[in-house]
Amino acid sequence: MKYTGYIGTYTKKDSKGIYSFSLDTDEAKLTDVKLEAEIGGPTYLKITDDKKYLYSIAKDEGQGGVASYAIDQNTGGLTFLNQQLADGPNPCHVNTDSERRFLFSANYHKGTVDSYVLNQDNGTISPAVSTIQHTGSGPDHRQEKAHVHYAGMTPDEKYLITVDLGSDLLVTYTVSEQGELAEANRLEIPGGSGPRHLTFHPKRENIAYIMTEFSSEIIVLNYDSSNGSFSIMQSIGAIPDDFTENNQGSAIHITSDGKFVYAGNRGHNSIAVFRVDDESGKLTFVENTSTEGDWPRDFVLDPSEKFLIAANQETNNLVLFSRDAETGKLKLLQSDINAPEPICLKFL
Repeated sequence: MKYTGYIGTYTKKDSKGIYSFSLDTDEAKLTDVKLEAEIGGPTYLKITDDKKYLYSIAKDEGQGGVASYAIDQNTGGLTFLNQQLADGPNPCHVNTDSERRFLFSANYHKGTVDSYVLNQDNGTISPAVSTIQHTGSGPDHRQEKAHVHYAGMTPDEKYLITVDLGSDLLVTYTVSEQGELAEANRLEIPGGSGPRHLTFHPKRENIAYIMTEFSSEIIVLNYDSSNGSFSIMQSIGAIPDDFTENNQGSAIHITSDGKFVYAGNRGHNSIAVFRVDDESGKLTFVENTSTEGDWPRDFVLDPSEKFLIAANQETNNLVLFSRDAETGKLKLLQSDINAPEPICLKFL
């Protein structure tokens, strides 16, 4: 089987925009890294559930925002549709609801979350209908103000969840029929942890996992759908206790069977593997696997979940691992696939 993947990138050095690649699961090889769309700063990507559209972060001449592309169902090629830009820095995260009614972006530099209405007929993005400014700070010197880093719907799609790295907050919002946001609840994350990304358990919708950037740990949460509140059940480290150099947590993903959680470590340059307890949803550490490069900003499971691909930002390489479905452990297959400034990986 051949799968098409996409690479979101920085465009500060050699990258020109959004790239694609191929994974051949029969040969267990990554190939064909090529430019698909020339655009500034497409650091995060979202492919809609119906696979028709790709949404991207965008920036251009002092403005930042979001862009939309139609996906060619035969070739995987991208056709630019439109973009919505505003003055100032570009966002860092983009997401949609499952029905492709709304698009949400999180802006690290501005400390804001934005919501947009999507055109159901052609996938284009309307101007922002809601912009929420976060406030606050944290004890770490990098937490001088709010830095919203993630925005995504709960599995029941009753709420939008935002994770604020700068003020150690998880904030829950309701989303109106017009796409407007209103705060419903919030959870204070331990000070200085720097919550960065979040994923929900695919089988148990009341369990979620946060990866922290500064404390390099996963925080296991219980979600109450009645009011959008969360409570902390467990915190577990993602790097060895004796590692004292700089490390910053990056991405977090969970397998579709809910049995394993994977988390990225920039600095320790590893993927941490955790087994999920079937009853409680709590985690047990399995191992750290080297990403064979520097600063793994993101990684992705392929659609078969037999493979995991990591993206090393500083060494400009993709790394392919096979994945043992019983143990969760990773085995290195390929580490020499060049990709410029890789930041985000998504499969079609």
